[in-house]
Amino acid sequence: MKMSIHSRQISRRSILAGAAALGLTSTLAACGGSDDDSGESGGPVKLTYWAWAPNMEKVAAIWNKKNPDITVTVSKQASGGEILSKLITAKKAGNAPDLIQVEYQSLPTLVSNDVLADISKYAGDTKSEFSEGLWGMVTLGTDAVYAIPQDSGPLMFYYREDLFKKHGLSVPKTWTEFAETARAAKKAVPDAYLTTFSSNDPGLFAGLAQQAGGKWWTVDGSGKWTVGIDDAATKKVAEFWGGLVQEGVIDNQPMYTPPWNQALNKGTHLAWVSAVWAPGVLVSSAPETKGKWRMAPLPQWKSGENVTGSWGGSSTGVSTDSKHAEAAAKFARWINTDPEALAALVKEVAIYPAATKGQSGDVLTTPEFFSNQKDFYTTAAEIAATTAASAWGPNVQTTYTAFQDDFGKATKAKKETQFLSALGTMQTKTFDDMKKQGFEVAEA
Repeated sequence: MKMSIHSRQISRRSILAGAAALGLTSTLAACGGSDDDSGESGGPVKLTYWAWAPNMEKVAAIWNKKNPDITVTVSKQASGGEILSKLITAKKAGNAPDLIQVEYQSLPTLVSNDVLADISKYAGDTKSEFSEGLWGMVTLGTDAVYAIPQDSGPLMFYYREDLFKKHGLSVPKTWTEFAETARAAKKAVPDAYLTTFSSNDPGLFAGLAQQAGGKWWTVDGSGKWTVGIDDAATKKVAEFWGGLVQEGVIDNQPMYTPPWNQALNKGTHLAWVSAVWAPGVLVSSAPETKGKWRMAPLPQWKSGENVTGSWGGSSTGVSTDSKHAEAAAKFARWINTDPEALAALVKEVAIYPAATKGQSGDVLTTPEFFSNQKDFYTTAAEIAATTAASAWGPNVQTTYTAFQDDFGKATKAKKETQFLSALGTMQTKTFDDMKKQGFEVAEA
C-alpha cells in the first residue's frame, strides 16, 4: 500500500528489475510509447480509449469536436480484474488500446506486464495540477510517469446527523473516540450498530491501513520487493476492527447487500466510513434518508493528526502498443486537467476529479443527499489534500482475493485473533505469489 515514495527516489531500474522476472526487461527499457506520430502531420490520428466509467464517450466528444485531427473512440469495458486480464492478453497479441482507464492499485501490474508506457517526456508541468500523494501513485516512485491521475477517493466519515443528535452521540475525531461512540450507540439503540466491518470490498480496509501508515509493498533501488502487509500499522487496524466486532458494537455484515441497504434506510446503521463518492451510493441504497446525513473528516489515530487514506480512484494511461503516444498523452492531460473536461467528468461521469482545480467551483453542486451541508465539497477538498501517498505492488488482485476469503471467515467468526491471523494469511499468500512469479522478494 503506502510506499515510501517521497522519502527517497526509487530508480526506474527497480521497476525494470521486477519486470525482468517476467521476461519483460528489454521491452520495458524502451517503453514510453512509439514515437511514430506520423499521423499528426500526415493525416488524422485515431485513438482507442478503454474505459469502464459511464458516459466517458460524452467527455471524449468534447475533445473530438475541438481536435478533428486527433479523434478518440471510447470502448466500454468492465473494471477490476477483468479489464486487467483483457489488457495483458491484448498486449501479448500486440493490439492493446492507445488509452486506458487504470485504477491506481493496478498500475504496478500493468507496468510489470509492459502494458503502460512512460509518458514523462509528454507530461510537461502536469505534476503541479495534483497533490503530491496522488502524483506519487502514477510515478511508482520513479522518474517515469505511467498515467495521469483522473479521480480520487479520499476517505471520510459519514453519519446520520438526526440520529446522532437524538441519541446524544459525538462525532469521533480519533479512533479511540470512534470506539466510544460505537459503544454509546449500541447502548442507546440495542438493535442498531454504529456501522459494519465488511469483508466483500478490500479497498476500504486498504485505505484504512494506508491512513495508519501501512507499507504493504516497498521496492529498493535494485528492484527487490518487500511485502509487509502484516506490518505494525495494519495489525493495529485489524486488531481495532476485530476487537469491535468481537465486542458486538460493530456489525459484521457485508456492504452492498439488501440487508445492508435496509440497515442504512432504517437507521440501524448510524454511520459509514466511506469515500467522497458515498453520496451516489446512498441515493440508491438509502433513498429514505435524504437530507439526514452529514460528512466529517476521518477519525485519526493520534489527536491533532490530519491524514486520510483513499478508496478507489483511477488514472489515464497510454499503452506501449500505441503508435501515437504523444497524441494519446495530450488527450490524457486534457481530460484530467482542462477546466471544461473536468466539468464534464463531474457532470457526465459523476467522478471527484483528482486535479486540485477540479475540486471546487460551481460544477460541484452540493449533493442532494447532503442539502443540510452546503460546504460538502469545500470540506471534501480540504480532506483530499491530506491523502497519504500510496503505491501498490504487482499482485494486488491476489492480495484482495485473500482479504475477501480470509477476512470473510474472520468476520463471521467474530474473533479478534482471527482478524490478525487472516492478515497473516494475506501476507503469506501475497509473498508466495510474488516469489512464484519470479520476483526478487522478501518479507518485512
